[in-house]
Amino acid sequence: MSQRVLYLFICGAGPASRISDMVTLAHQEGWSVYCIATPAAVEHFLDIPALEHITGHPVRTTYRKPGDEPLPKADGVIVAPATYNTINKWAAGISDTYALNQLAELTGLGVTIVVLPFVNQALAANRVFTRSVEELRHAGVRVLFGPGEFEPHPPRTGGQVLDTYPWDRALKALTR
Repeated sequence: MSQRVLYLFICGAGPASRISDMVTLAHQEGWSVYCIATPAAVEHFLDIPALEHITGHPVRTTYRKPGDEPLPKADGVIVAPATYNTINKWAAGISDTYALNQLAELTGLGVTIVVLPFVNQALAANRVFTRSVEELRHAGVRVLFGPGEFEPHPPRTGGQVLDTYPWDRALKALTR
């Protein structure tokens, strides 16, 4: 039996530096993980060779060139850590990066998508953010935001909550 294919979209936020935790959990649940990273994640948080080593697949950051192997069809998608920027742009239909373009397409295809945000309380309190979360939910995206899911931390304390980032909730939500 072949493994289920998980697209793991990685945004530029603190938990991205611990993305191997998510990959390990996904592997334990029988997923083959293909990573797509935003420019900020690549520039500030990821060790691309290490990530490619643990997934066994190249990390996608841009469109493929002619002759490059396409990604296999996704059985599920997780966006984690999902930033304020990515959530707002995606909900507004902005696709100015490869990752946002792929998220727009996957949303339109109706693929199961789970979003695990990483935002502070001040960003989460912005009306545009709550509107974006609702817009994504309306489009069928499962956004893990609120009591019992992801709860924002006080500003400038993100580094103190990295150990408790709930990677496992995203995988559980994907299989519900």
